[in-house]
Amino acid sequence: MTSDLTFALADGGDLPVLTGLYDGAARWMRDHGIDQWQPGGKDAEHFRLRMKEGEVWLARAGSAVVGAYELWWRDEPAWGEQPPVAGYVHRLMVDRATAPRGTGRALLAHAERRTAETGRPLCRLDCRSDNAALIRYYGGLGYAVVGEHAAKTDGGGSPYAVTLMEKALPSGSRP
Repeated sequence: MTSDLTFALADGGDLPVLTGLYDGAARWMRDHGIDQWQPGGKDAEHFRLRMKEGEVWLARAGSAVVGAYELWWRDEPAWGEQPPVAGYVHRLMVDRATAPRGTGRALLAHAERRTAETGRPLCRLDCRSDNAALIRYYGGLGYAVVGEHAAKTDGGGSPYAVTLMEKALPSGSRP
């Protein structure tokens, strides 16, 4: 049950868990015909940098890590230069073998709460424009399509189009 999830900031000791979550999610995507992440695509240095420049959160069900996400405070590669009005969710990862149903929604809700705690009124994310199922998923959780970036690069391959989505956070959830 997702109400039993606990959240904690990741630290350097969690790097193997994070790379394992990423690789597991990438394998699941590949096995389901989704060309988004590739196993081995993010190493420990990637997550170490994300911890330094933003936040990386782990979700646990009991003692088992069942998911994680990155929360950035700026995202120029996808959104360009922006005023500090949003938190940017990246690498929403769920361990499909152990995570309770609804863990992805719970991770996103946690990211929204964390963003609101900083006084930022928007939560933003992007996903590959050719991933219609993921765009529908985020849309069902209140995220609106606000644009597209036709040539985002991740530093490891060819440019790809991403759909930009955002959700206005309730004003009562901010400090």
